[in-house]
Formats: sequence, structure tokens, C-alpha cells
Amino acid sequence: MASSLPASNNRKMILATAAVLAVGLGAYGLGRVYPPLGPSAGTVGPAERYVSSQVGEGDVTLGDTSVPQLMQSDAFEAMVKNPVFRKIARDPNFAALAKNSAAMSALAANASAFQSLAANPASFQSFAKSAQQLAANTGAANGVGTQVAMALAANADAFAALATQPAALNAIADHAAAFQQLAKYDAALQVMLQNAPAFGRFNGDMAAFQEAARNAASNSVMATQAKSFEALAADANAMRALKADANFFQSLAANARAFDALSSSDANFDAAFSNSMMNAVAKFPAAFDNLAANNSLLNATVKQAQSLDAAFGGNSAAMGAALRNAEAFTVLSSQPAAMAAVADHAQAFQALASHEAALQVMLQNAPAFGRFAGNMAAFQEAARNAASNSVMATAAKEFAALAADAAAMNALKSDASFFQQLAANAAAFRAISSDASFEAAFDAQAMNAVASNANAIERLAGNAQAIQSAANAAQALNVQAAAASMRSFGAQWMNMAASYPQAFAAATQNSSAFMQLASQPAALQLFAANARAFEALSHDANFQHLVGDAAFSAAAQSQGFANAISGN
Repeated sequence: MASSLPASNNRKMILATAAVLAVGLGAYGLGRVYPPLGPSAGTVGPAERYVSSQVGEGDVTLGDTSVPQLMQSDAFEAMVKNPVFRKIARDPNFAALAKNSAAMSALAANASAFQSLAANPASFQSFAKSAQQLAANTGAANGVGTQVAMALAANADAFAALATQPAALNAIADHAAAFQQLAKYDAALQVMLQNAPAFGRFNGDMAAFQEAARNAASNSVMATQAKSFEALAADANAMRALKADANFFQSLAANARAFDALSSSDANFDAAFSNSMMNAVAKFPAAFDNLAANNSLLNATVKQAQSLDAAFGGNSAAMGAALRNAEAFTVLSSQPAAMAAVADHAQAFQALASHEAALQVMLQNAPAFGRFAGNMAAFQEAARNAASNSVMATAAKEFAALAADAAAMNALKSDASFFQQLAANAAAFRAISSDASFEAAFDAQAMNAVASNANAIERLAGNAQAIQSAANAAQALNVQAAAASMRSFGAQWMNMAASYPQAFAAATQNSSAFMQLASQPAALQLFAANARAFEALSHDANFQHLVGDAAFSAAAQSQGFANAISGN
């Protein structure tokens, strides 16, 4: 059975169409309607309406209904009556800022991180260039960066210990293969680190070291761990790795103080020299060498790794899911209620992710789908005949394909409260259902990751601050690790990644928009002067939905927008 749109939505569609016809025919224009003034954070509500300004010829292109449709949306109607938004939008420099809506959205979401940068156009220009360079090195560099980030998070305590002695980490990275082999004989390794000067004499003379290790019981330094040294001497692979590294023992002796500090007690040694950490450094020696050479970036990555580790209680699989899908987690965490609902109904969302257009319509019109709660037969029938359904018609083929997908239908049928929860969290889902946010958050990979780690994510999503902190840590750690993985990434720009982690991550994901914004100092000054206001707006579901719409940039340049904001 086909459902019908609410009357207010029918009216909006008619008015939007009228606006386009008016441009083509030179007609009067389109009446504007507004909701009453009131709080809008996290809500998208109906409103009392009155006729006001017109959408003129400059506001739309014949055949393109996106701008008038946006300007007839509930989100737009709410925001033009929001005093904070109106004040900012009336500024002459707002149009320049709005031209880069992706950048503006990122600025608002990370307002405190961007405030000082935006106040200094020269610093912002340098910052944007560094983000652009990192973004240009996508693929291999970012792929390695994510793996390095996962290694940091999985070994957060070990790297925290090593960060106190960066010279030791540098030596480990430079001699990764040798340390990886020695990690199998931790008792012998600890003795070597505690007595590094005594082993310096073996540099360039592996035969002498092997002979001494074979007869460790007769060696005053090795005797306390004779069995471990004897086993090491008998390991051909370990001996081969040490022989291939001509400067290993010299480096050991040269960094004696750093190694002694990390191995002086069993607790210190166990914290710093795990097999997992050694294997990670051996796999990505260049990245960890870069980190060791930049103390600021090293400490910054360790901080993010520890934050992520604490958030997920050491759950490596969940941390990996967050890092591999950092952008999706960032978007979802901006609406914790949506994140919790996705985790709680992970199998249903996983199935729907294969039908993206249909899922987006469902998120944008969640209340209309609430009526299908407990009645899957009605939903499947409506989806089969989507072309006749006023809500589903815009994605009729996708809904028909969804109705024919037995696995998806079974997943929805097995989740009795899915549609009820969809409707109950309508505002949250609508806020992140605009094209850019939806594409980032609801792709199949992200939904599969949530489904595979649903329990861990659901527990965390119950705490809004915790899930946002975890998402921020994952996003920042990914970008910082990617910077460390690039050979040509300069120290100055690594310091940018260290000093402004959230800002740098956001700018890297929207590098073109930020480069354009860097040439608009007046727009940057507008943001810097109103950073707190933008931060408040970033938590408003209406603002998120409005700015995330692809038509927002064009709408913000229109006379109709100016009229609406000015109240004419």
C-alpha cells in the first residue's frame, strides 16, 4: 500500500516546482515560509508559516530544483529563524565562507581547533598547503598510515614508554630486523639493554658475540640469563639478522642511557619491549623513524593512541574498525543517538547499506517509515511499488531492488524495533543524511565494521562525550600516522599535524575547499570572530543538514537567501 507525504511536504514540493517555472516564465516567484523562533539544537520541527520573500531568477537555473527545494526544507526554515545563524549569515563575508560549505562545516565541527589558525591568514595558508600535500598522497601513504595508526593504538602503552626515550625508538627503527629477532629472547635482550656498553665491543665481530652467547654461563654479563643467550646463539635467523646489521652493537652502546632507562626494571622493560611493538616497528621502520625524529608528533600520536585504547578498552578489532572508517565514525559521532541506533540495529543497517539510495531516503524521511514498525509485509509491498509511493518514488528502483533482496528483508524482519527506532531518532538521522555526510557515514564498509563490532560500539555510543572523543582520536591518529609515513613530509608540517590534530584531519579530508578558503582572509576573520557561535551551531541538527546539502553553497549566494536572513 502506498503511503502519502505529509501535507507540509506536498506544499513544499509544489512551491519548489513553482519557483523553477517562475524563472522560466518570468513569473512572480515563490512565497517563503518560516517556523516560529525557538530552540533547534537536535530537532527538526514543523512550524507555523507565513508568506515572505521571493526566490528570484538568480537563485535557480531552469530545470534545477535543488536550491528552491533546500530553501523550502524544514532545516532552512529553522535556521533562518535561529538568531545565532542569522547574525553570522548577515555578515557581508558569509557568502565567501559559504562558497566552501565543506570547509565551513569542518570549521564549525572543530571550532576551537581552528580559531587561532583562522585568526592568522598566513598560518592558515601554510596549514592548508600541508593538508593539501598530505591529501595528494592518498593510496599507499594513507594505507600505510592507517596500519601504523593501528599499530600505535594496539601498542599504546609500549609506545608511551618509548616516547619518553625517543633515541631508543630511533635506534629500534633503524635496526628493526635485529630487534625483532632479539624480542624472541626477552631475557637476553633485557640484559643487553641494561649493559649496552659491554656489548659495544662486539660491533663488527658477530663470531665473537655468538661464541660468547654459546658459553654465556662463563660470561660475567650474560651469566644471569645463560639459557636465553644460549638459545639466541643457536637461532640461525637471529644470528643472520645481527650479522646483516653491521652497526647494531655500536648503536646499542651509543644509546646506552636511553635503553637502560627503559630496561632498568622488569616492569619498565615489559611495558616498552613487547613482541607486538617490535613487529610493528619492523614492518614500518621508516614511519617510526620519522616519529622518533619529531618529538612533538611522537607525543601527539601516543596521546591519540592512548585515548583510543582507553575508549575501546584495548579491543583491537574495534579500534581497527574506528581507524579504517575514521571519517564515517566522525560523522556518526556528531549525532550520538544515531550512532547508538546504528550499533543497536547493526544487522539491519548492514543489509540496507547495499541499497544506498533507498537508505538515504529512509533516513531523510524517518517519521514516514515509523508506521511500518511491526509490519514488514506492508513495507515490502510499499517498496515493491515504490513508484506509486510519494516518499519512496525518488529512489523507486532502489526500493524495488531492496524488496527483492531476501537477505535484506530477513534482516529487517528479524529486527522488530528497527522502524520504531528509525522514527524515534529522526532528527539525528536527518542531520547526517545530506549527500556528503551520508556518503561518508553509511557506506557498506562502515556498516560492516559497525556490525562486526556492534557490542563495543554500542557500549561506547551510550556516552556522547566518549564516542566523540574516540572518533576524534581515530581521525587525528590516522592523519598523524599518514604524515609520519610520508618521506617528503617536512618537519614544519609534521608539527602542524601534531599541534592541530583535529583541524589537520578535517582539512586533509577537504583539502581543496581549505585551499580555496585560505585565499579568503575576510571569511576566515568572520569565523575566528564567531568561533563559539559556529561551535554551537555544529551541534544543531538543522545546521548540519543544511550545510551538508550540496545546494547550500549556491543557496547562500542567492537573493532569496539574503531576503530570508534579513527578514524581508
